Amino acid sequence: MIISMIDILIQMFSYTFLVRAVVVGLMVSLCAALLGVSLVLKRYSMIGDALSHVGFGTLAIATALGVAPLMVSIPLVVIVAFLLLRISENSKIKGDAAIALISTSSLAIGVLIISFTTGMNTDVCNYLFGSILAMSRSDVILSIVLSCAVIVLFVVFYNKIFAVTFDENFARATGTKAGLYNMLIAILTAMTVVLGMRMMGALLISCLVIFPALTAMRLCKRFLSVTICSALISLICFFVGVVVSYLYATPTGASVVLVNILVFTLFWGIDMVRGRR
Repeated sequence: MIISMIDILIQMFSYTFLVRAVVVGLMVSLCAALLGVSLVLKRYSMIGDALSHVGFGTLAIATALGVAPLMVSIPLVVIVAFLLLRISENSKIKGDAAIALISTSSLAIGVLIISFTTGMNTDVCNYLFGSILAMSRSDVILSIVLSCAVIVLFVVFYNKIFAVTFDENFARATGTKAGLYNMLIAILTAMTVVLGMRMMGALLISCLVIFPALTAMRLCKRFLSVTICSALISLICFFVGVVVSYLYATPTGASVVLVNILVFTLFWGIDMVRGRR
């Protein structure tokens, strides 16, 4: 059994595109899991879904212009993340309403642009549900560099992120610039969503943000332990999902989501049993 699994992995990693997908996927999964804990606790987890829809629209624009998708998507989605926080904080349109407004508008704009340019072909399916073949060598390099930047910034500002996550009012009272660190979380999330969207798809990328954090919270109660557990769960689920996708020729994004669902169910069951005891 172990030998056959090793043979499968050796065969799997003989394909360059799979190596690229796994490397980028693991980096993005780690970033999403780290940020997901704060987003879930702040009840702002659907920002990942909104930004992924914006990313779909920007990918459509990049395709229409014939330019590198990531070079267009990353700055535009970061700008939208900034505007999203400003809208929800400083206007009558709050939280979930602002997310719904932006996500549906971006998705509609993306579909219209694609229908007028390349047409509603298989590229649309790849954008919506992801494609493991979508990562070029330049995309991989850019994704690794930006993922490392996200991880470093999260570690450096961990204490501030922890403060604004649990008690934003107290953080403001102690002199912490809560708005700045909320913006940092939003920008890092925007970068992570765009990097992972090519592989996971616009409709599935928010899974990497939400599921690992919720799963870790079933058994862990401290912020640090939840963050570490969430990161490990995210890495394992992504890798297993890619292996399942390779073995059974299933879509990568959907396979990763399915593995996350199974692990969440397992942790939920353990939590239920432990609670009864």
